[in-house]
Amino acid sequence: MTYPAGRIHAVLFVILCGLVLLLPFVVYKILLMKIMCFAIFAMAFNLLLGFGGLMSFGHAAFFGLGSYMAAHGAKELGFSAIESVVFAMVLSGLLGLIFGWIALKRQGIYFAMISLALAQLVFYAIWRADFAGGENGIQAVPRGMFLGMVDLSNDWNIYVLFTLIFLGCTLLVYRIVHSPFGQIVKGIRDNEARAISIGYDTARFKLILFVLSATLSGLGGGLKAIVLQFATLTDVHWVTSGEVVLMVLVGGIGTLAGPIVGAAIMVVVHDYLAWLGPWVMVVQGSIFILTVLLFRQGIIGTIGRKLGISL
Repeated sequence: MTYPAGRIHAVLFVILCGLVLLLPFVVYKILLMKIMCFAIFAMAFNLLLGFGGLMSFGHAAFFGLGSYMAAHGAKELGFSAIESVVFAMVLSGLLGLIFGWIALKRQGIYFAMISLALAQLVFYAIWRADFAGGENGIQAVPRGMFLGMVDLSNDWNIYVLFTLIFLGCTLLVYRIVHSPFGQIVKGIRDNEARAISIGYDTARFKLILFVLSATLSGLGGGLKAIVLQFATLTDVHWVTSGEVVLMVLVGGIGTLAGPIVGAAIMVVVHDYLAWLGPWVMVVQGSIFILTVLLFRQGIIGTIGRKLGISL
């Protein structure tokens, strides 16, 4: 017996809602919110790679810019937490528009390398910027109030807000993927020449997708700066660009649940094995190798294929 994909996705979303409601009673809330931030980042990257077929090696530029702009907005410009995050999203989206216009003039490995080069420019610019604090980054970012009434310094208050944003972002990504726009993007990914012959302006669709991905990446970075109360050069470093690739590949490229699972695994490994120092990257690499060997389509992708359902 087969079930409609929409019903399966609805059940998965209900399970996700249950998890985010129950887990804070047994797991450290800050860790859960960090997972949500990186899950949003991974979902944003999966939009580009999994559904658009575009490999970017420089997506940390948008995540990191979002982190720094939210931190700067909250600490120096007097913005509220939400205003700071919106500020971060807008600037990340604008940067995505510029980068996309440049990088999308090439395809394949050339597109990937251009994205990496542009991201390194952002890294250097932030490193040298006076407001960014150099190697120390921006510390002690205030969480402030929500709507002037809810104190976000309380972990429960900010957790509820983050949960609503995370679930809303998940629904948004689902809607994008299953919209006419999403179907066209997947068609371009599978056969761009055919899409062009039908009459679609493929360059415009890919640019819109790139901007959407950059904006959501900025959202993840901005939320991370608010909840952890700091922004550092790690956020915009090329290693972070590599980590989000691992998150998507481990979870399952081109799936909806995969980036969330991949982000959870990588964040937990990174946090609980932080005492290993640089060796934690070896552990992450080993997880990736095992995933490739045991789950060719990522954990969620392989499970979905074996069950014959779309996850």
